[in-house]
Amino acid sequence: MFTGIVAALGTIMSVEQRGGDLRVTVAVGELPMDDVAIGDSIAVNGACLTAVTFDATHFVADVSKETVSLTASKQWVSGAKVNLEKALTPNTRMGGHMVTGHIDGVGEIKSIEIVEQSWKIDVQAPKTLAKYIARKGSVTVDGISLTVNSVSDSLFSLNIVPHTTAVTTVSTWKPGMVVNLEVDIIARYLERLLLGEKYGEEMPGGMTKAFLAENGFY
Repeated sequence: MFTGIVAALGTIMSVEQRGGDLRVTVAVGELPMDDVAIGDSIAVNGACLTAVTFDATHFVADVSKETVSLTASKQWVSGAKVNLEKALTPNTRMGGHMVTGHIDGVGEIKSIEIVEQSWKIDVQAPKTLAKYIARKGSVTVDGISLTVNSVSDSLFSLNIVPHTTAVTTVSTWKPGMVVNLEVDIIARYLERLLLGEKYGEEMPGGMTKAFLAENGFY
């Protein structure tokens, strides 16, 4: 588990194709590695990866075909800047929200506007994920825990303060770029609870008031 509070900026040093999988080497920048062990989890742009070898300057991890298919391809290229965060420990401050590091899909940066000192950024989410994104809720974008300011259908808006822009990859974002999205884990489990045995079935009208009422939730 992670918090979505980025600890350091890293760089993809190399990418090796292994069938449908990848083996990546990541330079860790200022991320301390003295408390890392082989097998530990490190989030790379929000994707939870397992360190198979490491030293003070870099670590190596395997990226499964499943992870590759769900994440933004632009991050798996040599020279790409990435947000890094080590997994939670019992004494970690919960500055963000509970993040699993399991990417749900890819969104697209639609617009960026400078408002005073902050950045207003609109992101288009896949329609399959839009139902999990709520105003004033949390969403993880490229591994960064962010608060949703507003939602219109599958487009959501973020307000990013200068500190976050300075210490993450946000400063490199441009309209048209794709980003990794992880929705709030509570929303996913709530849907599973509400649907019960109907979970996984096609719901042409989505989760409606009629459905909730029929099943005793409304």
